[in-house]
This record gives sequence, structure tokens and C-alpha cells, in this order.
Amino acid sequence: MSSGGPVSSGAALDGFSAATRAWFESAFAVPTQAQAQAWRAIGQGADTLVIAPTGSGKTLAAFLWAIDRLAAAPVPADRKRRTRVLYVSPLKALAVDIERNLRSPLTGIGQAARRLGLPEPDIQVAVRTGDTAAEDRRKLLTRPPDILITTPESLFLLLTSQARETLRGVETVIVDEIHAVAGTKRGAHLALSLERLDALRGSADGRAQRVGLSATVRPPSDVASFLGGSRPVTVVQPASTKRIELEVVVPVEDMRDLSDMSPAGGHGGGPGGTADGDDDPVARRSIWPHVEERVLDLIQAHQSTIVFANSRRLAERLCGRLNELATERAFIAAGGVPGGEADAEDVVIARAHHGSVSRQERTEIEEALKAGRLPAVVATSSLELGIDMGAVDLVIQVESPPSVASGLQRVGRAGHNVGDVSRGVIFPKYAADLVQAAVVADRMQAGAIEELRIPRNPLDVLAQQVVAMAALDDWSVDDLEALVRRSAPFATLTRPVLEAVLDMLAGRYPGEEFAGLRPRVVWDRVAGVIHGRPGAQKLAVTSGGTIPDRGYFGVFLPAADQAARAPRRVGELDEEMVYESRVGDVFVLGASSWRIEDITPDRVLVLPAPGQPGKLPFWHGDTPGRPAELGKALGAKVRELAALPEEAAVASLTASGLDALAAGNLVSYLSDQRAATGHVPDDRTLVVERFRDELGDWRVVLHSPYGDRVHAPWALAITARLRERYGGMDVQALHTDDGIIIRVPDSDEPPPAGIALLDPEEIGDIITAEVGGSALFASRFRECAARALLLPRRQPGRRTPLVAAAAAVGTAA
Repeated sequence: MSSGGPVSSGAALDGFSAATRAWFESAFAVPTQAQAQAWRAIGQGADTLVIAPTGSGKTLAAFLWAIDRLAAAPVPADRKRRTRVLYVSPLKALAVDIERNLRSPLTGIGQAARRLGLPEPDIQVAVRTGDTAAEDRRKLLTRPPDILITTPESLFLLLTSQARETLRGVETVIVDEIHAVAGTKRGAHLALSLERLDALRGSADGRAQRVGLSATVRPPSDVASFLGGSRPVTVVQPASTKRIELEVVVPVEDMRDLSDMSPAGGHGGGPGGTADGDDDPVARRSIWPHVEERVLDLIQAHQSTIVFANSRRLAERLCGRLNELATERAFIAAGGVPGGEADAEDVVIARAHHGSVSRQERTEIEEALKAGRLPAVVATSSLELGIDMGAVDLVIQVESPPSVASGLQRVGRAGHNVGDVSRGVIFPKYAADLVQAAVVADRMQAGAIEELRIPRNPLDVLAQQVVAMAALDDWSVDDLEALVRRSAPFATLTRPVLEAVLDMLAGRYPGEEFAGLRPRVVWDRVAGVIHGRPGAQKLAVTSGGTIPDRGYFGVFLPAADQAARAPRRVGELDEEMVYESRVGDVFVLGASSWRIEDITPDRVLVLPAPGQPGKLPFWHGDTPGRPAELGKALGAKVRELAALPEEAAVASLTASGLDALAAGNLVSYLSDQRAATGHVPDDRTLVVERFRDELGDWRVVLHSPYGDRVHAPWALAITARLRERYGGMDVQALHTDDGIIIRVPDSDEPPPAGIALLDPEEIGDIITAEVGGSALFASRFRECAARALLLPRRQPGRRTPLVAAAAAVGTAA
């Protein structure tokens, strides 16, 4: 349902009290259309989805109306019903950021009320996340705030404990950055929590009004359905006036031949090389020295810069190289000899910010950037959402953004305020990455983001929520079904599927090999009622949530003495990284060096090692892969460019934001592909190559732009067909965003060229038969079983080794 069109700036504030209106008019010139239209819809009591780009004031739009209502209403007589506004953020850091930013309107409205001779409102705000201290959590039970800021996981914990009594009075729920969760199992989990919240309020009080805040998303109707569930939602999506300036930059003339080039700073190495110095042939053949120099030039030419990388390891490596180069430049500027021994103090021009850096370290980095003490931050998606980073001048993306939506979110970090221009520069890593960077930049300018898909009926999420619900109350199966189906992800859930989940939770397994799994609920089939089992509540609280456990080791500074409080957390390391490390080793985390003092079964104790070189950490994690929609657009762009004369293709790319070197390199890359295979793979033409490798085995390469999400199951099907053809031969397949590589050993004849052509009617059955024996299935099964509370954490609060988890999976399977 649409919001009904523009609202005049004068009429936008009509529904507010005198104090709120006075503060807003003194702080801002006029409301944005996102704010004006949102206030109209919210004021009518409608569930509202506000879709607007970063910097449009949509967060203030949601909060200001709620604050004004709180200021006008008396404090409830029942202290436990004081919390009337619930704000849910997908990021703990964003939750803390919002709490800090609310001080301005709350203080301003209070001062305006005093000037007008009106009662000064007493509105209290508190944060409840996984980082909240136990003492503060206890205070929330006895003295609930008016506005509670939390995360999806903490909301689940509140609803699964006695703290849920403080949520019975909630009247407004604000879900920020809703696009970040709607297409995930985490979103399905949140949707059920929101329905549980409404059930907690009871039918007499009605359902709490929901307000969703989202960046540009497609299609809006699906996100609106996710927000409201079975209820209608008003969509506020004013025409966007946000301007972005994008440039795709390649700092070398020819990405194919880097042997005779040297960067301006004269030193190589970096994320793509090995060592410093012009004499290193590897460094000379890498594009990284050139990228690093240009990135540093841009950082030093601006006051505040965020550099985005697509992985934590790349963020750490790039950050380290930027600091080394900045130190070298400072040394030379002070009269030192280039390449000589630098005695000057190390220059810290950037710090790394990602999910494996501790909350305290991330907060310090964010504050340093906002205060101007730190010129740049090298981040992953940890800064992609709407955390207030102050006046950021420029966003640099090293490597193409993984999607158009992600690119818009990241570039939107620059020019965050209303009316500002967001400026971004993209540095591709290699020629194929340049193609994706060009397409993503072009679609970012057009606002052509990928379609969001809401997961339907994720049964592991359902199982977890059922255990949590039954742990506190008895539920009839009919009432349970009605509640679950009110949420959008489970709207199509059928009764037989629900009963199959209840069978599993009640211990009715298909075979004796599952006998080791304990029942989680009691299902009285005669009465049609679900009861909780002893320990179910503790199980749900300690093992709940949807974010998979990666078995990471926490990294801590040791406490100064036994009387000191808990050791300070520095970050976390991958399990394999820790197994390869020894006491005394130095590693880099957050652009700081740390020496390992001790390694325990669940943590690594470290001390600072300033100035000492350390090895870079690595983390094994899933990458989302190129969306098929973006892959299709990439193929269409390649087809369009391949049909143009060279000069016209370069002109087209330059007009799309590529600099002259980037445009020339891209056209040369496509020309080389055509010369090598006779065709350029695009959205309509896929190219298959067959050749023998160095060992004499046949290789089949399928060139396709459609991305890893398409290629992964396709590779399984091709491998199955080849094994069938060659009588169980050990056929191996590797898939990436740009295609599939198949190795066929011990074959005299080349594999048939049409092996990748599969009957659409058969492909589903082939993949279903193959996926059960894949490595992907084993890892996903472990995650789903843990999410369904069938494989809970053995020691809550402590690290679960992945080896132990895998053994549990093997026992269950």
C-alpha cells in the first residue's frame, strides 16, 4: 500500500507537540520527504515501511514520532510496562550508535519544553545486546526504560526468559536496516520473535505498530510483507534525490603486463606480492603496489576515508601496507633516503575494522575516525550498514563490490548527511574483476539493485522457536500454527510439515541411528498440546540464534591481577590459524601487532608487540557468491561491448565512470578472450574449453558469468554425469563466480562438449541425489542441526571445536 504522495513541509509537523516542533525547526531547515510521508503514515497508526537511501533522515523519522508520543503520555503505573518503544538493529554497534544519537533530540526537546513553559519529558533509553554487562541486564528487569534498543538475538533471549514481562507494554517496534535480515534465516527468526511479542501483549492490547527502515530494496512489496506478516503495510518510498559520484580506476596501462612498471613510491609487495623492494620480480608483476600508492594518495588528499575490502584478511593486509607506505613517505619527507632504514616513528594512517576485531577495539576505531584523529579505516561489511561514522569524504572499494546493493550501502557511507553527495572510487584487482566493477558501478548509478528473496519455511528456525515457546508456556498445536503462519516466511507452512517438525522435536526419529539425539519437547497428541521438557529454556537461551558457530578462538589481553575484572577482548582467530601458531609468535589484528603468550582450549592470550612485524591471520568463511541477476547483467554488458567497435566501447565505458586506463584494459581483456576461444562468454553464449593439463589429464572449463550460486549445483550435476559415463572415475570439479573447471583423469578420449547440457526436467533430481555426499551438505547439516537445537553447545559460553561438532554430526547422520 502506497503512502499517498508528497507532503508539504509545513503540514509535515502538524501532528507533533509544540516542544518537538520547536526543536525540529531549530535543528533542521525542513523535513525530508521520507520524514514527512513517514509521519503521515505512522500518525494514522499504520504499519509502515520507509525505504530511502542513506542520509535521508529515516531513522529520525521513526524515532521522533515515538518520542513525541512518549513525551505526551503519562508514565504507566505498572513499572514493568514502561517500555513502550522497542528498536531492533541487526548490528550491536548500530544499536549503541542509535542510543548515542538519541541524546540530541531528547535533550533538545527537553530544552524546548522548558523554554515554552511545558513539563519536561523524562524519557529513558537503554541498550540490551550481547555486549551488555550482567549488572546492567539486571537493572533492566527492575527499571525498564521507555525505549529499549536491542538486536534480533537479544530480543529472542528476552522473550525466552522472565525479562519478557518488561515487553508487555511495547506499543511501537522499529526494525532498522530491515533489508539486511529479510532475505536470511536470521530474518525468519526475527519474524517469529515479532509474532511472539504480539502474542505476549495479548488480544486485549492489540498488536504493536511496526515501523521498518530500509535502504533501497527490491521488491518493496516483499519486504513490506516480511515486516507486517499477515497485516497490511504502508510503503513510504519517495523519489530519491541522493547523488552519487563513482569512478572505476585502474592505475596501470596494461593489466596483462606489469613487468616493466613500478609504482610511484618505489616499493612493492602488499596483498598481491611478497616482499618490499624494486628488485623483487613478484612485486613488479603485481598490481598491488600501484593500487596501494593510489589509495594512499586519495586518503592523504581527504580528511576522512573508508576503504572497503571483501575479506578480513585483505583488510588486514591492505591496512598494514598503507601504514608502511605512509611511514616511508613521512621518512622521506623528513629528509631520509628512499629505501634506507627508517628510524622515524611508525605512522598509523589507517586501522582495520571487521567482525573479528573486538567491540571495544571497533568502538575506539570508529571514534578516532569521527574525531579526525584517524584519517582512514579499512573495513569489511562491518561498516556497510548505517553506523554513523561522521563526515566521511570518500569511500574506496578495493575489488568489485559483491553486489549492487552492497556497493550502494558502502558508497553511501560517504556524504551521509541529507543533501550530501556520496563519492566512491573502485579499484579492481584483476581484469575479470574489472568487468564486474564496471557493471556494478553502472547499475549503482541506475539504482538497479538485486531482487531480495525471503526464505520460505526454514524448519531449523521454526524448531528453535518452538522449543523456546514451549519452554515457558504450554501451546496448543492450533494456536502454534496460527502464530507461526502469521509471519511472512512461514505463511505457506502446511500442517503436515509442522507436525513433522514436532515429531522430530518430540523424539520421533526415522531410524535408530538418531537415537543419540534427545527430545526437546513433549507432544501430547491426544490433547493436541506441546509442553516444554526440563532444561529446554536453558538450552534455547544458551544455543539460540541463527548465526553459525565457526569455532573461533577469542583473543584476550591477560588480566593485570587476579582481582582485576575479566580480561580485555582483542578479537578472534580462526581455529586453523591458532593450530598453526605457537607461543611467542607475533600476528597482526586490527593493524596492531600482538605476541602470543598462551593458548588455552578456547582462547589466545596476547600482549602488544608494537613495531614488530607479524604474520597476517586468516579466517575460513563462506562468501555469498555473485547473484545470478548480477551475473546475467554482467553477461549482457559483455555482449553489448563485444558488438561495438573498440573506440565506441571505450567511449561507452568512459561515460559509465571508468577512467581511460580502466576502459582500455576492459576492452583489451574482451579482445584477448575472443582471440583465445573465438567467442566471449555472455548471458546468451557460454564457452566450453577442453584441453590436457601438465599431467595429461583432460580438463573441461565452462566459462559462464552467472555466478557461484548457479555454478555450484551445476558442477555437482556435471560431475555426476561424467562419473556415470566413465564408470565411477574420480572426477573433480571446482566452481567460481566465472565458471566451472572439471578434471577427468585417465581418459584417452576428451569428454563430450555437451556434458554441461542437462535436461531441465532431470536437473533437480540429479542435484538432490548428489548434494548429500558433498562437503557443502556436511557443513550445512551441522549448522541446521545446531540451529534446530538438536546439536546444542556442549559448554555454553565456551568455544565449541569444529572437530567435535563434526563428530557429533557423524554420529547423528
